[in-house]
Amino acid sequence: MKSNYTNILLAGGLILMAAVTRIAGYEMGIYNLASVAALGLFSGNVLKDKKLAYLLPLLAMFIADAYIQYMHVVYDNSMKGFYDISQFFVYGAMVVITFLGTKMKDRKALRIAGYSIAGSLVFFVLSNFGTFLTGLWGLNIEGLTTTYLMALPFYTKEGTQFFFNTFLGDMVFSGILFGAYAILKQAVESKVAKA
Repeated sequence: MKSNYTNILLAGGLILMAAVTRIAGYEMGIYNLASVAALGLFSGNVLKDKKLAYLLPLLAMFIADAYIQYMHVVYDNSMKGFYDISQFFVYGAMVVITFLGTKMKDRKALRIAGYSIAGSLVFFVLSNFGTFLTGLWGLNIEGLTTTYLMALPFYTKEGTQFFFNTFLGDMVFSGILFGAYAILKQAVESKVAKA
């Protein structure tokens, strides 16, 4: 029972951390610098309960989206928490990133960095494909090309910020989550060995 309670507290803390980093980034105008994808990678790799692993990043996204929708819709209509079809692709990207985490065999720094970069690329490809499906630049090959060109770094100021922040956030927060987990695990194991 105590272990289950600890797991619930840990899951709640991780969800809260991911939602808060996403909300804080939004509030400061630093978009996509969040720990949600890192949480997906981490939970997919570390948690034995895979339903919980997939639920954590999705719930964190939903909480942050609800905050953005209901706390800012009156003040700022330029960014909404709940928007168009592309949002399903953003959430889908979180599911794929969590799945990537389940496939990571060991937790070495280089491997974590590689999976973080892969997760960032998955997010970039899927979220922008969702944007393409909105028809913003047309639902044809030219529209698809324009969608990805507009999202490439150095093409537009906003594209650079989103792209760079996604990679930076995924790398930093993956390092924090996996690093803290390794330190805590080692401390617990050494305490158990001494007892």
